[in-house]
Amino acid sequence: MDLSEYTFYDNKLAIAPHEVKALYRFIWWGKSRTDEGIVRMLDNSSMCFSVRYKGQLVGFCRIITDFVYRASLWDIIIHPDHQGQGLGTALMNYVLGHPAIKDIPLIITYTSDLYPFLEKWGFEQLPGAVLLLRSPIEYS
Repeated sequence: MDLSEYTFYDNKLAIAPHEVKALYRFIWWGKSRTDEGIVRMLDNSSMCFSVRYKGQLVGFCRIITDFVYRASLWDIIIHPDHQGQGLGTALMNYVLGHPAIKDIPLIITYTSDLYPFLEKWGFEQLPGAVLLLRSPIEYS
């Protein structure tokens, strides 16, 4: 895949709520999301990651985190016209390798659809969750 035509962003300012809503229409769990809800979701997410192709939003996901110990990964979406070409892999490499995210030892997500895709980064499926544990959890 030639990624040179894609631009990756790590900033909420790079996306508009109506663009994210347009991507949600392709996902069964996102079709009922409202304009107001999407605005609030974006405002309250720690980081939003996006991918553009010729100016159009074609990829999106977000992270909620304390930036130290825990993070949760949400809403991994690639526009159907851009799936199957490695763009989802490129987006996940961008997110998980991002300087603000790469050292967080525990990243969780909840998915019934993407577990096989996420395995390549070390995510493991547990009852009710899919998680990436980068280092042992210490409890005191």
